[in-house]
Amino acid sequence: MPDLLKNMYNHEYLRKLATDIHAIYTSFRAEDFVDSIMDSTWDSLELKGRMRQITLNLGKFLPSDYVQSISIIDQVIKHHGTWLEAFSMYFPDFVEVFGQEEAHWDVSIAALERYTMHASAEFAVRPFIIKHEERMMAQMMAWSKHESEHVRRLASEGCRPVLPWAQALPAFKKDPSPILPILEQLKTDPDLYVRKSVANNLNDISKTHPNLVAKIAREWYGKNPLTDWIVKHGCRTLLKRGNRDVLAIFGYDDITSVTVSDFALGMKSVAIGEVLTFSFNVAAQADMKVRLEYAIDYVKSNGKTSRKMFQLSESVMKSGTLKAYTRAHSFTDLSTRKHYPGRHAVTLYVNGMECATLGFDLQ
Repeated sequence: MPDLLKNMYNHEYLRKLATDIHAIYTSFRAEDFVDSIMDSTWDSLELKGRMRQITLNLGKFLPSDYVQSISIIDQVIKHHGTWLEAFSMYFPDFVEVFGQEEAHWDVSIAALERYTMHASAEFAVRPFIIKHEERMMAQMMAWSKHESEHVRRLASEGCRPVLPWAQALPAFKKDPSPILPILEQLKTDPDLYVRKSVANNLNDISKTHPNLVAKIAREWYGKNPLTDWIVKHGCRTLLKRGNRDVLAIFGYDDITSVTVSDFALGMKSVAIGEVLTFSFNVAAQADMKVRLEYAIDYVKSNGKTSRKMFQLSESVMKSGTLKAYTRAHSFTDLSTRKHYPGRHAVTLYVNGMECATLGFDLQ
């Protein structure tokens, strides 16, 4: 099993960081800094908890004057060692924790712009958006035109309504319209790193405003290959939910010219840790695009079921053709999913429509 990401924040890493800070700021108590971070709570902290622990101790051992501390951090980054190649998001976090006063606005915003090029400031900008939405979103728009792809990505990633592991933006969940000019600006960005963020932002919005994202998709699609990729990836949740408007945009709207037959499971029961196989045939009665998915109804710890969608394929079928499919699905426990015994089901979907379901026992 790969080492947990949080474990890169270890004694050796913190020693390198402390040594580099001391080289710039000789009053920095390097040993005390490391000891204070790795206290009795350290082992129990997850990644963000460890990041915040580093941040708070930077505030404790750097000068009390915020502007002076930022100046020191700037020099440390400029002359950094190999430790900065890892997850150094505590520098943007330092700005979030200690730099939100009005008097520090210009210094903090400029620091976030610099630091995001080394470690994304996507978490750190969110309190600024919540407290000063109009002012901060104007800044994000300016960043969307920046020469650095890291800064342009921050313009989109930082204002996602529900960014994983980050503070939500309730106002944008309710009304995402302030985000749209930024996405419009970035919809043909040459860097995939930025386009992925735009697509993920659209996908976030689609979960609360599906009609809005469907409208944007219709307006954007078919005009630029870079934008087309964003639209397809940004509509992935709507596609999985069988949104007919979005399926039609990509040509998966025909549900009458296709049939599924010979759907069968390889076994009637499967043990946790084993693999379930199933097979089926798809026949087309017209030239058409076909999107195939399947869903598993998982039994949860409380005995209820929860459906999870999986994509099988997207293809073009000629009239009169028949395709045979076989799929193997693993029931090995993962860090993101624990399996529970009980009656499960697998369901086939063609172009967003449910066509066949078979049950099986997970033991």
